[in-house]
Amino acid sequence: MIRVQKEDFDLGEELRALGAGNHNIGGITSFVGLVRDMAGGEHVGAMTLEHYPGMTEKMLEKIEAEANERWPLEASLIIHRYGRMEPGEQIVLVACASPHREAAFEACHFLIDWLKTKAPFWKLEEKDSGASWVEARESDDTAAAKWD
Repeated sequence: MIRVQKEDFDLGEELRALGAGNHNIGGITSFVGLVRDMAGGEHVGAMTLEHYPGMTEKMLEKIEAEANERWPLEASLIIHRYGRMEPGEQIVLVACASPHREAAFEACHFLIDWLKTKAPFWKLEEKDSGASWVEARESDDTAAAKWD
C-alpha cells in the first residue's frame, strides 16, 4: 500500500492495520524517517518536501512491487509526507510484513534505500544561513547500488 499525504500518521495504528487478521505474518519491520534539526553542521528550522502528484505514486508503486517480487511479503506499506515539517516530525514510514523476519528486514532496508534515490521528492531545508535544496548524496547512491 502506498500513500503520499500532507498529514502526519500514527505509527502504532499503521502497524496494527498492516498485520490485522493475517496470522501468516511472523514479523513486521518498520523504518520511520524524521526531520533532523542539524544538516551540514547548521541548524535546520524546517524542511519542505515537494513532489509531482501522480508521478510520485507511480514510482513508489514500482519500488514496492519490486520488493514484493524479491521477498515473500504478506504486506508492505509506504507512507511519505510532503509539505513543510519541523524537526522531530515524521517524514516517511516503510513497513514490511512477512512470515519470516529476515525477509521483512531485507525488504524494509531495500525500500528505504531505493526511496532515498529513486522517489521523486525534492527537499528544501530552512537553515540559519538561508533556504537551500538538498543535493543527492553519494552515500545514498552507494547504499542503493548494493540492491542492483
